Amino acid sequence: MKKIVIDAREFGGTGGGTYLKHLLQKLQEIDNNHKYVVLLKPKDMDSWKPVNRKFEKLQCNYKEFTFAEQIGLFKQLRSLKADLVHFPMTQQPVLYRGKVVTTINDLTTVRFRNPSKNWLIFTIKRWVYKWVALVAARKSKALLTYTEFVKNDVAKFAHVNSRKITVTYLAADKITEEPRPVENLENVQFIMYVGRPQPHKNLDRLVEAFTLIKQTHPELKLVLAGKKDVLYRRIATKIKYRKIPDIIFTGFVDEGQLRWLYEHTACYVFPSLSEGFGLPGLEAMNHGAPVVSSNATCLPEVYGDAAEYFDPLNVEEMAQAIAKVIDKPKRRDELVALGKKQANKYSWQRMAEQTLAVYKEALGD
Repeated sequence: MKKIVIDAREFGGTGGGTYLKHLLQKLQEIDNNHKYVVLLKPKDMDSWKPVNRKFEKLQCNYKEFTFAEQIGLFKQLRSLKADLVHFPMTQQPVLYRGKVVTTINDLTTVRFRNPSKNWLIFTIKRWVYKWVALVAARKSKALLTYTEFVKNDVAKFAHVNSRKITVTYLAADKITEEPRPVENLENVQFIMYVGRPQPHKNLDRLVEAFTLIKQTHPELKLVLAGKKDVLYRRIATKIKYRKIPDIIFTGFVDEGQLRWLYEHTACYVFPSLSEGFGLPGLEAMNHGAPVVSSNATCLPEVYGDAAEYFDPLNVEEMAQAIAKVIDKPKRRDELVALGKKQANKYSWQRMAEQTLAVYKEALGD
């Protein structure tokens, strides 16, 4: 029986962590013909418990983007004698020469800098990331991406044949936890964004668009939900300095609170300049929120006709798109119906089946 190793060091996080959670769950349901070894960080060893006897977990002590990863993980993989290794991210030991499948979710790190990091350190890390991504793309037996946009982007970036790349779309979860109101937002009209605040998320322009909308919608509030890190604190400082009212930073929200926000928002705004899939917007659609979205990168591919689009570099156009959804109930209802239909097009089951097919082809099964 052939052995497949899955590097699940991102398990438990957002984005790649969500992808891994569902991939592992569905693979256990559909594959009894291969043996799997799942590599987890020490903190996640108790978070994932295999339910299929062909799956086992193994602790991996090597952090991403480190020298230890390049040497220690390389040695660990060699000792496992895998027939195939799946890296759900570009970070991997470049010296490893066994059969590899790599998922590249996007190339945002190559294109945007992170001001929360020291400039010199970030520049060096970005150069290393770019080099590792190129090596990974070229040495991998097969590549996976979340969208056709990223597939084409990776093919151009790494100069690899697009036939080597398979698109495995993600899917939106339905929150089962009972909705729980967020403090001070009941009976309040608000628009919302949930997620991380990196520069490519374009929250500065969202704030500018909100100031324009406030001129005609004085009671409206903007809710920014997400863990309060250094980047959120920088945005909050700018807002406080400019004395912009009615912008609420909720900090981390649990599943029940997030469901309540989705179900009560006037619209979910996704102003991003670059995405690999855009899962938050699809999740918002799945919970009945009308979505107003940037037309950048893969977002029109994922959202189809179920969003009101705008140019993310045009603040006035963003404000007009938001106002249109708020002011026109017919358009809002249309987006809600289209959004639920769009979200239902995607399936974690199908994603796992496509991934397994790539494994089998790489193994020569």
